[in-house]
Amino acid sequence: MLKRLAPLVLMTTCLTACGSRTLPAAPVETVTATVQPSPRTDDVETDTPNQEDTASDDVAAKKKLPDVVGMNLQEGQDTLQAAGFYVLNDKDATGQNRLQVFDRNWVVTKQSPAAGRRVSTDTLITLYAKKIGE
Repeated sequence: MLKRLAPLVLMTTCLTACGSRTLPAAPVETVTATVQPSPRTDDVETDTPNQEDTASDDVAAKKKLPDVVGMNLQEGQDTLQAAGFYVLNDKDATGQNRLQVFDRNWVVTKQSPAAGRRVSTDTLITLYAKKIGE
């Protein structure tokens, strides 16, 4: 078998040594970018917030909590969010701890805190719901 491979190896070596025709390399495109220096921080004036601005940012507004009992769960969530309440939780009102995957198939039976109260918009609102028809 070695005798059969020897001519093939010799021919490959000769072709490689004799040189092979190579294609010229593709031209290289040069890109130049200009970097602008950033402004020095001691040259920039900054507004310092006063106490009135920071106090209003830290405290969430108090609003009247809408009544969503009797609505389907999705509509109840949408109503609360439209009123500015975004910290929402929902629970299975039957105590079976089921997940409300399709909110439109569930009806709100209770909400906590109760509707009509003025509460902060960052208050946790829990909606208790059961499947429609239960």
